Amino acid sequence: MGFLLPSIRRASFSAKQASSKVVEVPKGYLAVYVGEKMKRFVIPISYLIQPSFQDLLSQAEEEFGYDHPMGGLTIPCSEDVFQNIISHFCGL
Repeated sequence: MGFLLPSIRRASFSAKQASSKVVEVPKGYLAVYVGEKMKRFVIPISYLIQPSFQDLLSQAEEEFGYDHPMGGLTIPCSEDVFQNIISHFCGL
């Protein structure tokens, strides 16, 4: 018996909402923060092996290093760009 996880858009929360409530991340997923408003997205870890996502991770490393005050993985791009990139991964 399986269960359906909400789509990425429905699973997204603002960083402010995430800090005011404990929002669990399902096994096999990770939370990332994107854009100026630090919108929270819960994405499958399978996205980490995609070359375009690895480019985003390299940009995050260059901009924030490994010691970011947010405590989570922050992606330095706009929400629109992020959603466009991950939309190509659907079905993985």
